Amino acid sequence: MLRVQALHAQQGNTPVLRGVSLCVHPGEIVALLGRNGAGRSTLVQALMGMCPAQGEASWQGDALMNCATHEIARKGIAYVAEDRAVFPTLTVHQNLVLGLPQHQARHAKRWQFDEVYALFPMLAHRQHTRAAVLSGGEQQMLALGRALMGSPQLMLIDEPTEGLSPLLVERVAHLLGVLRQSGVAVLLVEQNLPLALSLADRVLVMGRGQIVFEGTPQALQNQQNLQKEWLEPW
Repeated sequence: MLRVQALHAQQGNTPVLRGVSLCVHPGEIVALLGRNGAGRSTLVQALMGMCPAQGEASWQGDALMNCATHEIARKGIAYVAEDRAVFPTLTVHQNLVLGLPQHQARHAKRWQFDEVYALFPMLAHRQHTRAAVLSGGEQQMLALGRALMGSPQLMLIDEPTEGLSPLLVERVAHLLGVLRQSGVAVLLVEQNLPLALSLADRVLVMGRGQIVFEGTPQALQNQQNLQKEWLEPW
């Protein structure tokens, strides 16, 4: 279980997170929704030790605060950034190799190359191609595949469908369903509200650095005023 209590963080001198508390259970997909600037990306970066933060955060009882990013990854947590962050001069297969864990997380499913290529057939066809020449959608698939190669038990995924074609959005949705079946927990930052509501077990809505709603997708669908205040564009 991921447990976060009273998490505060800032970017430069600007406060971004203002006492965020949440939990994610094993095998659960939790969608983290909100407008741009609400603090969602800062939250997942803080959990990965990528920006200064204060408060409490733990995964399966292991403290995350004050740990280096590579130490957090070794605990079985993977992070897929919004900008994908693939290694452009390396091939698709070499990028996947870099995702292999040095230490296997407890009770984690060990993902194989053929399983990742089966999930993303376009990568199988381009495994000897440098990542720099892949399309944006292919790079997103590669970033997700590389994260899977680390055999995570929890994935923090930031805007995986941003700019993708409908076909690739369906591929991402399929992957998330596979992760749920495999017992992998997901904290999903997503702007595509219909997609998030169709996939998530629970929904969190962030606004001005705080959690302003927590509940089921159906409960959020029934909160039209809340959607208008915190989710619709300005």
